[in-house]
Amino acid sequence: MYRCGPDTRIIPRVLQMYHQWLTDGKEHRRLLEAGVDSQVLRAAVSALCLEVLVHHGDFAPLLCNKDPLTFQYAVYLSELFPRAKFLLVVRDGRAAVHSIISRQIHVARYDLESYQSSISQWNNATDLMLDQCQLIGPSRCRVLHYEMLVLSPRRVLDAVLRFLEVPWDENVLHHESLVGKPGGIKLSRFEYSSAEVRRAIHKDSLNRWVGRFPEEVLRELPRLAPVLSRLGYDPADSVPDYGTLAETWDLDSVFLASDVT
Repeated sequence: MYRCGPDTRIIPRVLQMYHQWLTDGKEHRRLLEAGVDSQVLRAAVSALCLEVLVHHGDFAPLLCNKDPLTFQYAVYLSELFPRAKFLLVVRDGRAAVHSIISRQIHVARYDLESYQSSISQWNNATDLMLDQCQLIGPSRCRVLHYEMLVLSPRRVLDAVLRFLEVPWDENVLHHESLVGKPGGIKLSRFEYSSAEVRRAIHKDSLNRWVGRFPEEVLRELPRLAPVLSRLGYDPADSVPDYGTLAETWDLDSVFLASDVT
């Protein structure tokens, strides 16, 4: 009924160019002079994105895209695709940064030799994406804690599918059995996340960062990464109990309302 597929890599780059075309005054004036106004740009960019979404995998009535960097342009996407819904999955930045550095995942503007620089970059990127979700509004964009997903997968996924207005499917709890199957999950050999997707939902990586972060960076977290507090994490707690922490989050709706301030 629905299909995501591997990261396209094309869509975030097209959106980055679209952003530049709209915000670079000199370039925008040149485009207008050439008859390429905002309406023409919007039609062209949406057509290209849709063409990639439709044809980079098997046919499905509902399509999704999970290119991580696209959420920096989520407001544009909400305008290009007015019926689309958005789900921003957030994680404790300390765990996210440790995963990126320890696995040497090359992400734009992340310094893989510096926890301090990387947690600051995570903060800025996450702050921007949260703001994008706020601007779209809670009827179309929600924020979800990764920790809550792996601790209570059935409850969380039920809420996700209800938000997306998709019927419940038991297969979402056993995605690993569909990898590589006809009509199932297609993975890219070149995506770092593919190895994790092949596994069942698990909690192994929740606290893997504990004891690995430099102490001097941990002491500076309130300054380096204020978004941790914005998301409900305690930057002063160097050994968090995510199960207990999740009880302080909005368990009734499962999602964080996208009015995170």
